[in-house]
Amino acid sequence: MIAMRRGGVLAVLLLCLGLVLPVSAQEFPSKPVRLLVPFPPGGTLDLVGRMLADRLRTVWSQPVIVENRVGANNTLAVDQVIKSPPDGHTLLVHAFLVVTVPHLQKVPYDVNRDLIGVTQTATTAYALAANAKSGVDSWEALVAAARKDPGKLNYGSAGNGSAGHLFIEMVANAAKVSFTHVPYKGTGPAMQGFLAGEIELLFDPTNTVINLVKSGKGRALLVTGTRQHEGLPGVPAMGALYPQLAIDGWHGVFASAGTPKPILDQLSSAIRAAVLSPELSTRFREMGFESSGLETGPFTEIMRRDYERWGQVIRNNNIRAD
Repeated sequence: MIAMRRGGVLAVLLLCLGLVLPVSAQEFPSKPVRLLVPFPPGGTLDLVGRMLADRLRTVWSQPVIVENRVGANNTLAVDQVIKSPPDGHTLLVHAFLVVTVPHLQKVPYDVNRDLIGVTQTATTAYALAANAKSGVDSWEALVAAARKDPGKLNYGSAGNGSAGHLFIEMVANAAKVSFTHVPYKGTGPAMQGFLAGEIELLFDPTNTVINLVKSGKGRALLVTGTRQHEGLPGVPAMGALYPQLAIDGWHGVFASAGTPKPILDQLSSAIRAAVLSPELSTRFREMGFESSGLETGPFTEIMRRDYERWGQVIRNNNIRAD
């Protein structure tokens, strides 16, 4: 009887100290959830964040607020999430560039130590396009031309360290060829340069390249991943030609390191259900994405792997941010 009383007193004391209930038993979310996006409103990741917010607020019966935190080459939002309490109420929506930027410039965090990949929302295939006026109609022809006149052919990108810049340097290294990089101030100017004939090559998401092919303004030479893309039949896959380059773009949701596993599990389950729903899967496909829903453990492993892969590309080519 005395032991029972002592146990009851101890339980009350622990409850008062907030130590008695495990995290898994606590109600989550207990307040509004913030989704921080490091890009301006109206962009691709902003749309992804808002689609997720619409689904999650109905599941959680809590406000889910998208906040655009733009600045410092997309690191402002990352830093803010990392410095937030690790309780799952402040999350980051970001692309694979989250693991490339730390190689391009100094950042106030260690992405591998301070950030956890909650769920991979989708993968994004990219494709290499040649201007229709360039005379290049296949990857083999491009490699032959580049070996004949190293550096003569040029390519554009949205800027130093952008996805298009990194992808083309990665495959050029594998093929042992070189091109001249022309960095633009964003994807729009790069596309304008391509259409105007200022540049011969452009590495862009497949849906953009498909439109170039359909309009007769470009030819697709290569796609990322390990298999051909249904929208670009006959175009070889980068990972099939160069197995070490079996890599795609992706985006996902991230949380601050230290977030308890029960909360991570709840977050991952809800986000996975959202991105694999028929509605979001269809909308993602229309945007050129493939819904993923990869959970915390496997997604974090991909983060770590791609951190090393892109770091090697950036170091080998001495790439720096604008």
